[in-house]
Amino acid sequence: MTAYRFCRSDDIGLLVDAVNRCWAPHFPGEPPMTAAAFKRSIRDLQVWCSSCMVAFSGADPIGVLIGAKRPSGTLVHKIAVQPDHRRQEHSRHLLASLGSKLAILGPPRIMAEVPETLAAACGLFSASGYVQEALLTDYVLEPDEHDPRAGVGMGDTPAPELRPGLAEALRAEADAGNGRFVIPVSVDDLAANGLLEGADPQVCWERSVETLTARKDDIEGLAVASDERIEAYILYVKREAGLGEPTTEIVSLRTFIEDGGARLNQLISLLHARGMRGFRFSKVHPAEFSHEFLERLGFRAAGGHLLYATQARGE
Repeated sequence: MTAYRFCRSDDIGLLVDAVNRCWAPHFPGEPPMTAAAFKRSIRDLQVWCSSCMVAFSGADPIGVLIGAKRPSGTLVHKIAVQPDHRRQEHSRHLLASLGSKLAILGPPRIMAEVPETLAAACGLFSASGYVQEALLTDYVLEPDEHDPRAGVGMGDTPAPELRPGLAEALRAEADAGNGRFVIPVSVDDLAANGLLEGADPQVCWERSVETLTARKDDIEGLAVASDERIEAYILYVKREAGLGEPTTEIVSLRTFIEDGGARLNQLISLLHARGMRGFRFSKVHPAEFSHEFLERLGFRAAGGHLLYATQARGE
């Protein structure tokens, strides 16, 4: 007899165990879930224990759904069934139960970002009434040793006044005497100057403003600025290099100047010059950046995720 239940804030240990029993066998290359890592997902992604479910056979977890919730909607962050208990409709029951709860309590929008290589998972969401809204493309950039972008120049464009505190920082590093500066920038700097407000709502969950704010102590950044404003910026996280893997995760990339990508090119080249040999920019929505624009910056597509979404309805 299978039992299903939603979790509480004191069920972190249960959820960690359920993920390791049900999710980990399908992804043996991932490190085991720990209580510390789960708590970090609560902070970074707004995982809510009350939006998580566990399926039991007796006392043993055989299925798990991990949900993250924000005012804009709920993300099905993970859903998995123990291999010996697959094809028994457990995943569909977990999704239906979450939908019934959110139909009453909200928010009604439910979404999932599913690797396009996981055909079974894509089939599950399609069969459960989810509609594919977009392809989120993963991009990588591995600059050549003789990267031609190092000498890219920048034009002059007037812009509004910076808020207090940033003008002094512009003197940190002058750029070729052309009235532009390359400066270190943080998530807090961007927020203080209103540059995170109204960011593209199509950005994936893990690169949203909420996640950037939660991870701000881990994130570094560079910006191109004039005496009056920030004109382009890149936010990134250095990570341990795997064999052949990019060493820098780009978490936000924006330009406020129509320059064909010259300012962003310069920032990427500076990071490359500082020893960052490769970059990954994950789950890019086509409304965030076009494929052609990122190709001009040197990125190439390297897989993707399908964005599925539905509106919660009661059973």
